[in-house]
Amino acid sequence: MNEEIINAYEVIKNGGIILYPTDTVWGIGCDATNAEAVAKIYKLKQRAETQSMIVLMNGEKMMYNVFKNIPEVAWQIWELSDKPTTLILDDARNVAPNIIAADKSLGVRLVKEPFCYKLMERMKKPLVSTSANISGQPTPIAFKDISPEIINGVDYVVKLNQDKINGKSSTIIKLTNDSQVKVIRK
Repeated sequence: MNEEIINAYEVIKNGGIILYPTDTVWGIGCDATNAEAVAKIYKLKQRAETQSMIVLMNGEKMMYNVFKNIPEVAWQIWELSDKPTTLILDDARNVAPNIIAADKSLGVRLVKEPFCYKLMERMKKPLVSTSANISGQPTPIAFKDISPEIINGVDYVVKLNQDKINGKSSTIIKLTNDSQVKVIRK
């Protein structure tokens, strides 16, 4: 795993995009603070920049670097969730502007999955995560289901968990600073 973290880190550090396993489905990712790398992902997915992507983070320090105010209920939701949960929070900062939604919100997920966690530990930055498919096409549930267009379009494919099947995307909950909660995807 260490070799894959080093390889992925070198690509990301140089503005590249990677195809990698997450705690949910396979993802396409990059440094969430690099607007040019984020634009490469939108182009590869043939996705409008008005459609947000989520960002993975590995802890409180990273979270508070991106969000000045995090509602207490956010921590409670993550603590109580028995499956990966993405929260859409208000007033994101310190990330690429093209990853932040028009309403200044950003979808984030705290991960414990070892590869993602350790990669971000090395990057010291959040990691973009969007499903490994062309926009509008079905989300692949296994590496073997990812289209050649995606595999050939990234700068590096992580060689871990390629035999694992995981068809579950995360739960998505929008949580505003004024404590409104809306479930987007169960």
